[in-house]
Amino acid sequence: MRGILVLGLVLAAGTAVAGDWESPARGSQLRGDLLDALRPLVEWQLGAPVEFVVTEMRVKGDHAFATLVPQRPGGGRIDMARTPMVAREEFDPELAEGGDHVEALWVKSGRQWVAVHHAVGATDVWYSWEPICATFRDVIPEACGGM
Repeated sequence: MRGILVLGLVLAAGTAVAGDWESPARGSQLRGDLLDALRPLVEWQLGAPVEFVVTEMRVKGDHAFATLVPQRPGGGRIDMARTPMVAREEFDPELAEGGDHVEALWVKSGRQWVAVHHAVGATDVWYSWEPICATFRDVIPEACGGM
């Protein structure tokens, strides 16, 4: 019985650590800073203007991760076939199912956030790559095989 109690405490402690990030509230300065750092990169790919629907956002220390749905202001859907990245032949909308999603990773540099990795319409979990996990495991533990 004592072993089960100890095991339960260890598992509970591991769960608390795995979810030990902040989810910035809608309208918060932090959330705005993160989205503003990413927006020009995504607008280069999808065309301006772009706003984001946040599916999930996690911040811990100087690292952040988010899954987002880009859209036109007011909720307009983005026609992926008519985006600059398709015109430049950087993206084939026929190969990406549900390409209207973005994943991004940020690092805080001084007082500002820098979007250091992002993907539009990825068909795999690109951020589970060990060199990325080495830095961002604190905000994407499930993609990196846990803590």
